[in-house]
Parts: sequence; structure tokens; C-alpha cells
Amino acid sequence: QVHLVESGGGLVQPGGSLRLSCVASGFTFRQYFMSWYRQAPGKERELVATIIPSGDSTSYADSMEDRFTISRDNAKNTVYLLMTSLKPEDTAVYYCKAAFRFGNIEYWGQGTQVTVSS
Repeated sequence: QVHLVESGGGLVQPGGSLRLSCVASGFTFRQYFMSWYRQAPGKERELVATIIPSGDSTSYADSMEDRFTISRDNAKNTVYLLMTSLKPEDTAVYYCKAAFRFGNIEYWGQGTQVTVSS
């Protein structure tokens, strides 16, 4: 059974940092592109960052590359999102997604809430 379990969210003050984790099980993690998405209240879900199966290349949505860093540890079946210089507009539920490199198979986690507020 496939599971993607996010953790690391919470309440943080503006300017602070958080590291999100997403632990995968039930599929061959190293064969999947991994992404982080976020959805703020009243808004559509948006892509934050993606990392290729080997971890050698990453991509980011506009304006996020300077503050967010995606990484993965294939030995631990885990993808991370380090978020720094957080702003109130970063408040959202953050989701991880796995996409199979050879076909149309996707898995989503349940999300973790990040709230940036003083």
C-alpha cells in the first residue's frame, strides 16, 4: 500500500525557517520524480519545487528558488523542503507528490499545514 506522509509543518514567525519531510512507502521511490505543492485558503494548488529521481537536478516555481530548497534521500525514501525567510503569504497546506518517471502514475500525501504569523 502506497503512503506519502508529510511532517514538519507548524506555526512560524515571519522570517523564520521550517524543514518539511515526506516519507514514502509502498513504491520504488528512486524511480519517481518528487514534488512539493502548496494550497493556500481560497486558492488553487500550486507547484513549489520538483526534484528528479537521482536528485541531481531541481526546479522551482518563480520567486521560490531563492528561499526554498528541495532535496531527497533515496536511501531513506524521503524528500525534503527547506523553507527560509518565510512570509505570511507562504501560509498554506504543503503536499508532496510522487510521479513515476516511466508513466502516468502519481501519488499524493495528505499535506502538512504551514502557518507564518507573528
